[in-house]
Amino acid sequence: MVPIDLEHADRMGKAIDTARALAKQFRAKLTFVGVTSEVPGPSAHNPAEFEKKMAAFAQESATELPEGASSKTYVVHDPTAQIDGILLDAVKEIGADLVVMASHIPNVMNAIWPSHGGKVASHADVSVFVVR
Repeated sequence: MVPIDLEHADRMGKAIDTARALAKQFRAKLTFVGVTSEVPGPSAHNPAEFEKKMAAFAQESATELPEGASSKTYVVHDPTAQIDGILLDAVKEIGADLVVMASHIPNVMNAIWPSHGGKVASHADVSVFVVR
């Protein structure tokens, strides 16, 4: 499973490349997970458009992968507040055995708000590979 922020997908190259390399080597299917709200945002005007963009992203990323890739979209009231719980639920729902996710550059705010990768890694029942 690879959580994707479509707004910042261009900065998630290392994590995506790592996930693709692992999927290719171990003949695994990638599932890209995106979280959005009903409110129009920079990534899409509505959840249906977001879901189409996620599917296109997965299809584009599936080239040369033996098992391909798919996408799963979750629509929630407040993605920022709910993302950690949604990602943990997605691991179970999808049946993922590994999560590969991009990290952010740590800063002083981590003392107040922990990173999503750290939270998922701390609470997931599967291995989590956080790529910086």
